[in-house]
Amino acid sequence: MEILDCTLRDGGYYTNWDFSKEIVDSYIDAVNQLPIDIIEIGYRSPVKQDYLGEYFYCPQYVIDYITEKCRKQVAIMFNEKDVRPEMLDDLLKGCDAISLVRLAVDPDNLERAIVLAKAIRQRGFEVALNIMYMSKWNEKQGFLDLMSQVDDVATYVNMVDSYGGVYPDEVKKIYRDLRSRTSVKVGFHGHNNLELGLINSLTAIECGADIIDVTITGMGRGAGNAKTELLLTTLNSKKGLPVDFNVLGKVVNEFEKMMEHYKWGTNLPYMIAGANSFPQKDVMEWVSNRFYSYNSIIRTLQNRKDGRKDNFQLPKLTSNKFVDEVVIVGGGPSAIMHASGITNFLSTRKKCAIIHASSKNAKPYKNLDNEQFFCLVGNEGHRLEDAFDDLGEFKGKCILPPYPRKMGTYIPERIIDKCFELREMTFTKSLVDTHTAIAIQTAIDLKASRIYLVGYDGYYDNVSMVERELSAENEELFRKATKTISICSLFPTAYDVDVKSLYSLLIHE
Repeated sequence: MEILDCTLRDGGYYTNWDFSKEIVDSYIDAVNQLPIDIIEIGYRSPVKQDYLGEYFYCPQYVIDYITEKCRKQVAIMFNEKDVRPEMLDDLLKGCDAISLVRLAVDPDNLERAIVLAKAIRQRGFEVALNIMYMSKWNEKQGFLDLMSQVDDVATYVNMVDSYGGVYPDEVKKIYRDLRSRTSVKVGFHGHNNLELGLINSLTAIECGADIIDVTITGMGRGAGNAKTELLLTTLNSKKGLPVDFNVLGKVVNEFEKMMEHYKWGTNLPYMIAGANSFPQKDVMEWVSNRFYSYNSIIRTLQNRKDGRKDNFQLPKLTSNKFVDEVVIVGGGPSAIMHASGITNFLSTRKKCAIIHASSKNAKPYKNLDNEQFFCLVGNEGHRLEDAFDDLGEFKGKCILPPYPRKMGTYIPERIIDKCFELREMTFTKSLVDTHTAIAIQTAIDLKASRIYLVGYDGYYDNVSMVERELSAENEELFRKATKTISICSLFPTAYDVDVKSLYSLLIHE
C-alpha cells in the first residue's frame, strides 16, 4: 500500500497555489524522511483568466527544484475538463522528471478521459484517474462499464469522495464494484466534511486499496482531506509503520501556523454540504470570502436540498425624494478617520443620499437628515443592530438583492417593514449579492448621476487571499458601473477610479 501526499496541490485552494520557499523546503525535507511514497506538487494547467500561483502551473524551474530535492516519486495533476490531447506537448514540456500524471475526472467524462490518458501514457508517463463525486456513483452506473478500458492505460484508479460525505460501508461497496471491473491499482482520496477521512481511508486499506491520498494537517479544498499525520500515526500504532515523529511534528507545526491564517478544516456548513453531496466550492466561498452567518449558509443549503428558492419576497425599492448624487460608505478606515469632514459635506447636500455598503462605519452618520440606505447581505443585519442600539429609532431603508436570492439573509424583526429588494441588477450579471453591487445598483435605481466613495481605501501591502479577491470583485464592479454612472473616491484609494479631495469640495463647490 502506497501513500500519496498532495498537500501542495490540494492545499493551493487556500493559498491560491503560492507557497513560500521556506514552507516548501520544510515540506520536502519532511517527506524525504517519512514513509510517503509519492508527492503531488500541483496542477499543470492551460492559461486561466484570473491569477493563480506557481503550483497551479508548475513551471519547469519549479519541477526541476522539487525533483532535485525530493527523493520520492513526484506527480502533477491535470483537470481533465480543461485538457485535450493536442495540448499535451505543451503541458508536458519540461516534465521529464515527473513520473506520474493524475487526471481529475468527472464520471460523465470518463470516456473522454480514457482517450486523454492513452495520449499521456504514449508519452511515457504513468497515469492515474481520480474519479470524482464518489457519493453519486450509484446514480451514474453506466460509467463503471467503461472501467475495463482503463486496464491498458492507467496505473491507478482512485475513488474520490469529493463532497466528504461517504460512509465506510459505501467505501466497501464502491471498492468491490470498482475492483470487479478493473485490474489496475485502486486508491482512495477522502475529504473530511464529516470527519470520516481517516476511517474511510482505513476502510479502503482494509478492502485492499493500493494507494491512499493525504495532506499535512488535512490542508485542502473546503473542509480539507484525510490528514497525513493521522494516517501515519494510526499505521504506526496498528501496523508498526516506522515514523519519525520528530520530523512529522516539525512539519505539522509549520503548516499549523498557516492554518491559523487560512482556517481550513470542517465546520457546520461543510458538514451539511458533505452529508447532502453539495459542492464544496460554493461553501468555501461563502465561509471564507463573505460576511455570511452560519444560519444564512445553512438555510441556503437546506433550500437547495429541498429545491426551494429564498423564502419570501419584499416590496421593490422606490424613493419619493429627488436624489442627485449619493455617497456610498464602505468599511475602510477613511470613513471613520474623516467622519467630521464627510458629515459636514453631507449636511450641506440634503439631496445627497447615503448608501451604506456595510453597516460597519454607520454610527457617525446616523443622525444626519439625508435619506439613508443599508445593504443587507448574509449576516449584515447583526452589524446593523450593533450600529443602532435601538432599532426602534432606525429611519433608514434596508436593501436586499433581487428575488430569488441564493443566500438566506438575516433581517432584524423590528425593521422588516423597512426592508426592500432591488428589481434587478442592470449593470452586472455577476457578483449580484455583494455589498458593493447592491450599493451601486441602489444608486442607479435612485437615478443618481454621481457616486462618491468613502471607506473604499482598497488594499496595499500584505494582502490576504480574501482581501485580494474582494478587491478584484470591487474593481470589476466599478469598471462595469462607470459605463452607467459617474464614480469617484473622496479619499486616496487603491481602486482604479477617479479621485477628488473631499476638502476641495467643501471649499470650492
